Amino acid sequence: MPGKMQTGSMNFVFGLSVGICFAYMGITYITSPTQRGLSASVKHMAISEDGPRVEVPRDSFLTHKDLDKIKKIIRPVQFNDSHSHHDNDTDAKKLYDKVRVLCWVMTSPQNLEKKAVHVRATWAHRCNKLIFISSVTNDSFPTVGIDVPEGREHLTGKTMKAFQYVFDHHFDDADWFMKADDDTYTILENLRYFLSGQNKDSPIYFGHHFKTIVKQGYFSGGAGYVISKEALRRFGAKGKQASLCRQDGGSEDAEFGKCMQNLGVKVGNSTDRFGRSRFHCFSPATHLMGGYPNWYYKYDSRGGKSGRKSISDYAISFHYVPPAMMYELEYFTYHLRPYGIHSGNQDLNNKVTLHRK
Repeated sequence: MPGKMQTGSMNFVFGLSVGICFAYMGITYITSPTQRGLSASVKHMAISEDGPRVEVPRDSFLTHKDLDKIKKIIRPVQFNDSHSHHDNDTDAKKLYDKVRVLCWVMTSPQNLEKKAVHVRATWAHRCNKLIFISSVTNDSFPTVGIDVPEGREHLTGKTMKAFQYVFDHHFDDADWFMKADDDTYTILENLRYFLSGQNKDSPIYFGHHFKTIVKQGYFSGGAGYVISKEALRRFGAKGKQASLCRQDGGSEDAEFGKCMQNLGVKVGNSTDRFGRSRFHCFSPATHLMGGYPNWYYKYDSRGGKSGRKSISDYAISFHYVPPAMMYELEYFTYHLRPYGIHSGNQDLNNKVTLHRK
């Protein structure tokens, strides 16, 4: 009898987790954004010389109570968590030790409970070192507060001071250093696999490549970008020089791109060997279905491709991911498996390291 009760309970929990995920997806596609309490369309700000400013108000329509329920059901997958999955994670464990990644996540005091807590509960715990950067120190979360006001006009200053903090305090803690937003979702295992074919001692960085504004191009801030140990060393040595790196103002990602170029750090090519993208500045649905804003076709170095065949099987990141979708992606990436299909590792790393103009 206890065995039957336990089985019934497990089936209920599994059914509930699947039900919540698919209910969210169903509501997303059946109802209009306005009915869901979301903006009816993506707001695209005017394009300036610093690049497009995009605002996508896609906060989850689920309440914090709903999200807490999902978080308890879909627990983060840890190594050796036999109750979560039965995958052989030997290769992932090896890369965890071999390719050390520090992640710093840009957030703000008002977003700690709205967004950052869900980043921490899902993908971010897989980083070798995790730091949340805010304008105010919060010892209980925790966050590192840096002396920069909140607001889009200060994202450059926040980024510059964040990387300086990482250089000053954590240079020896990792080989690669990733910046992400609190609405970015990252698959660390795929990032480590990609970086396993790169040289941390080379002045290089990677992300979703935009071909405008900076001579060698630059990487989307929302998709996240990762810089090598040598790139961080150069930034730590000369990043405070205003003649090389703008200290605040402008568009954060474009300004950081100019800074990297001035420091001799090259933009790397992160596409897989079939030319498919790994870093993505929009949500999975947008990159699958298309419907990009007009500016994107001018900025994207790959011409704004969309569809399943344009996205790598080892995709690394997506942007504009609201809290509920964080748990969806967590479930579909680390839990859902089709019975009888055993996927082996693929050799997808590209031998072309640098982007070509």
